[in-house]
Amino acid sequence: MAIAATHSTSDLFHSPPPFLPGGRLLDNLARLQDTIGFGRVLLNSLGIAVVHTALSSLISAMCGYGLAKYRFRGRGLLLGAVLATMMIPFQVLLVPLFQMMASVGWIDSYQAVILPFLANSFGILLMRQGFVDFPDEILESARIDGSGELRTFYQVVLPCVRPQLGALVIFTFMTQWNSFIWPLLMLNSEDKYTVPVALNTLTGLSRVDYSGLMLGSLLATLPLMALFLLFQRQFVAGLLGGAVKG
Repeated sequence: MAIAATHSTSDLFHSPPPFLPGGRLLDNLARLQDTIGFGRVLLNSLGIAVVHTALSSLISAMCGYGLAKYRFRGRGLLLGAVLATMMIPFQVLLVPLFQMMASVGWIDSYQAVILPFLANSFGILLMRQGFVDFPDEILESARIDGSGELRTFYQVVLPCVRPQLGALVIFTFMTQWNSFIWPLLMLNSEDKYTVPVALNTLTGLSRVDYSGLMLGSLLATLPLMALFLLFQRQFVAGLLGGAVKG
């Protein structure tokens, strides 16, 4: 992909294909910017992914904490309902969600892309497992010292589940960054396109800009790589958390 991004599309179909970097990187970058405004769509995707990840991670953490540490009637039933939603195919939700967004006038808006999937069942269950082993005695001590529920959650409990939270941040950001079908349905204006939707426009009926696709895909992976390098320790610890007892 990196090598193809430095060649023209015609060069990629030579026999044998190029195995060394070429000199068309800047030309491809300029054409990519002129064709789809890649800088703008990159910022669109980054803004949507950051806002979605922050809100979704917060909601998942709060829901997981409630299911793990609060005792109330129907808690097991609610947990079962959350598990059941994981078995619903995404394609089944497209038509009713589209009708909901149309009914409130949110078609071609960023909130239609961000809000419908904030409550993520995987994130809720992941955070719940992180909170289950948190000692109840610490919670009682914080409450006796006069700490409110929100302060206890944000200052006492949440810092102790950073591995699970880091894993959730990476997973949520990656899912939203790579999302294609839902933004394609919701966004009609080219200036609001995300990276996957904008790159799809480079694929025509009679011509495909392969060098532009390779360069755009290469640039689109950089934020994911940076995020993983930033949270890699928490990600690995979050995946292994709870695997070994004792």
